[in-house]
Formats: sequence, structure tokens, C-alpha cells
Amino acid sequence: MSDLFAVIDGTWPAASLHEAGGFAVREGRGAGSRVSSASLEVPFERADIDAAIAAHRALNQPPKFMIRPGEEALDAALAARGYEIFDPVVIYGAPVATLCQPVPPVTAFAHWPPLNIARELWTDLGIGAARQTVMERAAGPRACVLGRKEDRAAGAMFIALHQGTAMVHALAVAPAMRRKGLAQAMMFEAARWAEAQGAQDITLVVTRANTAANALYRGLGMAEVGAYHYRREARG
Repeated sequence: MSDLFAVIDGTWPAASLHEAGGFAVREGRGAGSRVSSASLEVPFERADIDAAIAAHRALNQPPKFMIRPGEEALDAALAARGYEIFDPVVIYGAPVATLCQPVPPVTAFAHWPPLNIARELWTDLGIGAARQTVMERAAGPRACVLGRKEDRAAGAMFIALHQGTAMVHALAVAPAMRRKGLAQAMMFEAARWAEAQGAQDITLVVTRANTAANALYRGLGMAEVGAYHYRREARG
């Protein structure tokens, strides 16, 4: 499997990247933590946390740091500054073939660019213009998967390919259509698309707090292949 953090950056890219104090500081422009956090790029003893904080502030975004496996020293240093943990994340992965299952007719189909109905669904379900702009920046193969249930559009998903690995983002299903198998069908369609693009693996990230989503992905045969969390300035 490819470097999963490179896949995250490649399929859900920041607006810009800035080097500061041995960190890569992402400019997110309101599109969430994944594209507005700093990650360590040098051995910790050579890093300058203050420089990364200053770079965040120059971008008019609150300082956030992504803490990956093996970065315990950075984690401890930020904790000592009063930075709090938030959004512990699980990375799931599986061979594409695991999810290449039949999709019921007229239930899910991959396409690009997204139809207006998919954009409207994302917006209604909290994935607004800033996050949709991230999708436009992905340089590799990409697709929107539109899901239908009970004769109407009810879900949307983004999937993109980087270094032979497909990653799913922005999976959203209308509340009235949840727990009816739609998300599963959309994942099967995403896997079919990924296989056609030559991907070997399919991956995604989800917060540990999202118990329903974690259960769905484990039920599909996906396994935890990585994890990370963020630290940010403690809120009053």
C-alpha cells in the first residue's frame, strides 16, 4: 500500500503548502483540518514549533498540528504548551477486489464533474463550497459517486487516485436514507471505479467518534491500516 499520508495529501490537497521550521503548513481556506494542519517533515530535534505557529497565523488560520505514528515527542511538546487533542482519526484500507461487489441497478454511479444534484446534496449535508473546491484541486483521476434510493438522489461521495491507491472522501447520505444499504452500494461503486483506474487498494479516513461509519467500513471487510490525531490551542 502507498504512503497513506501522501495519498491523503494527493487526493484531498491543500490550497497551498508552506515550509516553516521543519513543518509543512497547509493552507486550508476553511476546508477543514486535513488541509489546514501542519505536519512534521524533519527530525523533531530540528523542528521549530514557533515558526509553524507563525506560519499558520500568517495564513489567518488557527494553529493545528497533525500527529502521526512515531511523533510522540512532538505530541508531548504540544501538550506541554496546552494544545489539546481533537479528532482522533482511523485510516481504513482494503484491496479493491474486496469491495468489488454488484451494485443494484440505478443505485450508484461514478461520474465527473459532479452533477448539480450531487453538489446540492453535499451542501445540504454540511460539505460546503470550501470542501468542494478541494475536490477540484485533486490532480489525479477522480470521480463523484451519486447514490440513489427510493427513486431520488440521496447520497454523494468523492473518490480520487494517488500512487495506485484510491481514497474516498466526503461520503454523505441523507438522514432519511441511512441504514438502508445506500452507503454500502456507493462504496461498491467506488471500488468498481477504482479498479477500472488500475488502483490496487481503496482507503478512507474517519473519526473514531463516528461509530456508525466505523462499523460500516469494518463490515465491508476494511481493516485499520493507520491512525493519527490533531492538536490545537485549547479553547476557553
